[in-house]
Amino acid sequence: MAELLFEIFCEEIPARMQKRAGDDLVKLMDAGLKAAGLTPNGSRALTGPRRLTYITDVETRSPDVSEERKGPRVGSPEQALAGFMRGAGLTDISQAETREDKKGEYYVAVLQSEGRDTADVLTDLIPSVMGDFPWPKSMKSGDTDFRWVRPLRGLTVLLDGTSLNGITVGGIASDNIVHGHRQMGPGPFEVSNFADYQAKLTGEGHVMLDRDARRERVLDQAKAVCAEAGLDLVEDAGLLDEVTGLVEWPVALLGDMDPSFLELPDEVIRLTLKSHQKTFTVKGADGKLTPNFVIMANLETPDGGATIKAGNAKVISARLSDAKFFQDQDRQKNLIDYYDQLDEVVFHKKLGSVRDKAARVAALAREIAPHVGADPDKAELAAKLAKCDLVTQTVIEATSLQGQVGRWMYEAEAGFDADVAVAIEDHYKPQGPSDAVPTNPVSMAVALADKIDTLVGFWAIDEKPTGSKDPFALRRAALGVVRIIISNSVRVSTLELYLEHAQNHYRNTLFASGDLQDFLLDRLRVYLRDQGQRHDVIDAVIAHGGDDLLAISQRVEALGVFLSNTDGENLVQGYKRAANILKAEQKKGELELADFDTLSGFTAKPADTLAKALTNTRPAIDTALESGDYPAALSALADLRTPIDAFFEDVVVNSDDADERGRRLALLSAVVETFHRIADFSRLDG
Repeated sequence: MAELLFEIFCEEIPARMQKRAGDDLVKLMDAGLKAAGLTPNGSRALTGPRRLTYITDVETRSPDVSEERKGPRVGSPEQALAGFMRGAGLTDISQAETREDKKGEYYVAVLQSEGRDTADVLTDLIPSVMGDFPWPKSMKSGDTDFRWVRPLRGLTVLLDGTSLNGITVGGIASDNIVHGHRQMGPGPFEVSNFADYQAKLTGEGHVMLDRDARRERVLDQAKAVCAEAGLDLVEDAGLLDEVTGLVEWPVALLGDMDPSFLELPDEVIRLTLKSHQKTFTVKGADGKLTPNFVIMANLETPDGGATIKAGNAKVISARLSDAKFFQDQDRQKNLIDYYDQLDEVVFHKKLGSVRDKAARVAALAREIAPHVGADPDKAELAAKLAKCDLVTQTVIEATSLQGQVGRWMYEAEAGFDADVAVAIEDHYKPQGPSDAVPTNPVSMAVALADKIDTLVGFWAIDEKPTGSKDPFALRRAALGVVRIIISNSVRVSTLELYLEHAQNHYRNTLFASGDLQDFLLDRLRVYLRDQGQRHDVIDAVIAHGGDDLLAISQRVEALGVFLSNTDGENLVQGYKRAANILKAEQKKGELELADFDTLSGFTAKPADTLAKALTNTRPAIDTALESGDYPAALSALADLRTPIDAFFEDVVVNSDDADERGRRLALLSAVVETFHRIADFSRLDG
C-alpha cells in the first residue's frame, strides 16, 4: 500500500461548509478509487479555512482482472453468435473458448482486463471529483468554466512520496508545493509525504490542519484568557464551530467594552457579539455578563493583540449602541400599541396580514384555554401581544429575538401579568425536536393556537408540504402540536378544533379536515417511533381511529408494554387465529353471523366458557377505555387467553351442524370485535 496525499488549496471556504465538504471529498475519492479496482484504506479528511486535504493508503496499481462471459450453444443461429461477440468485444467466434456441460458445448469469452497505475487513475479521477463537487454554492474564476466554492489557488498530489505533477483543474496544475498561514508562514513549502506536509505546515507554516484539534484549542484558549482575569467563558457550541472554521492559527484575546451596555438584555448582547464579530461573551462568578468579550484572532501580533482588541471593541460598541437606541425607541410605546402596525406586514397573500393571523390566534387561544387549564382572557391577550414585537426596530435588526423582545417590553410595563409575559416568548416553541415545550397553561394555549391556525390556514389554501419541500415549516408546526399535547397530557379533539377554526375563519374555502388530521397523525407516528415505540403497535392503535393524540399515545405505550411479555404475544396469536378463520370463511361468500348477544346453547363446553368470559370481560374493557385506563383494559383482555386457548384446542369451528357452525363463527367474530375495541390487532407483526 502507498500513501496518497491530495490537497485542494483555495481562498477562504465558508465555515459552515467545511465539515460537509471534507466528508464529501472522502466519499467521492473513495468511490472513484474503488470503481477503478483499488482499495483505499484509512481514508480521512482535514478541513480548514483555505484547504481540503484527503489522505489514504492505496495500491500503486489496480489488479489485472480476468472475466468469463458465457455465450450461446455451439451451432446457435448467426444472430445469437453476433450479439454475443459484440457484447464480449470479439471479432470472430474462434476467439471464444468452448466448454461442455450435460446439454452439450457452448461458447465462453475470456476477457482479460489489465490493471492501471494508480497515478493514471488519479489523473482522471481528481478533475472528475472536483468538477462534480456538491458545494451548496460555487463560483467561476479565471478564464475557465470550472466552478469551486472560492477561487482555486493550488493542487498538491503525492503518491508514495512521488509528486504527480500536471493534473490540471480550473487552469491550476498539481505539484508538491503547499502554502501556510498568510502572514505567519506563507511559504511556499516543498513536501514529500504526509508527515513532511504536516510538520512543515504545523511548524513553519503556522497552520493547524486537524479541525477537531483546532476546535479544542479555540475552546481551551478562550477559557484560559477568561480564567486569567477571574472570569468564565459563556460557551456557545454553534459559535465555537464557526470560529473553528475561520482561523488557521487560533489566538484568544480578552477585550473590553463599555459597562453601560450591560443594561441591555443578555440575549441582545450575546447575539450582537456573535452575529457581527464572532466573539464570545464573558460572565463573572455570579453568572452575570461582564463588560468583556473573547475574540479569536488568526495570528500572533507584536503588540499582543492590542490593535485587534481595540478594533473589535470599536465595532462592538457601535453595534451595541444601535441595539440600545432601538430598544429605547421601541419602549417609548406599550407593546399593544404595535398591534395595528401588524396590518402592514403580510403573513401570506392568501391569508392576510400578521394582524389578521394574530386575531385568529387570539380567538382560537380563548377556545383552547379551558382544555389546558388556562385563563381564557389571559390566553386571548397573550395571543394578541405575541406578534407585536415583529414590527419593533430591535426585532427587525435581530429577527432571532422575536418573542423575547416582546416579553421584555411587556414586563417593563406597569401591572404586567407574568403568565402573559411567558406566553409571549414561548408561543413559538417548540421550534425543533430539541427545543423545549411550553408548560405554562397560557403559553400552551397560545402556542397550540398559533400552530393550529398555521396548519388550518395553509390547508385551506391548498399549500401543503410535498415529499421534498415544506417552505412554510408545516411539519414542524404539526410536530409542535403533537409534542405540546403529549408532553403536557392535554386531552382535546384536534379534529374538532380544525373544523371549528376553519368554519369561523375560512368559510369560503374547501377545507379537508381529514387530510390535515392524517398529516398530524403522520407526525405523531414519527414522534412515537423516536420514543422507541414499535411501528406496528403505532399503526394498530392509529388504525383504530380517534383524534385524541394523548389517548393514542397512551394506548400505544400500554399496548407496547402488554406485548413485551409472552402472555401478551400468545393472546395475540389467539386473536390472529380467530381473524384468519373468519377471513377464510368470508372468501367463500358473504358471511352471515348471528347476534352474539342472543347466542346460547353451545354444545361444546369450551365454546360456552368462552362466551361467558366475553360477556363478563367486555363491560370491564369498555369501562376502562372510557376512563382512559388502557393498562386496565388490556389486563381485562388478558383474562380471555385461557378460554380462547381451550376453545381452539377442543372445538372444531366448522361443525357439520350448520346452526352450531354459525354460532361458533359468531363467537369468533365477538372475540375479534372485543380486541378491536382497544386497537386493530390485525396490524401487528407476527
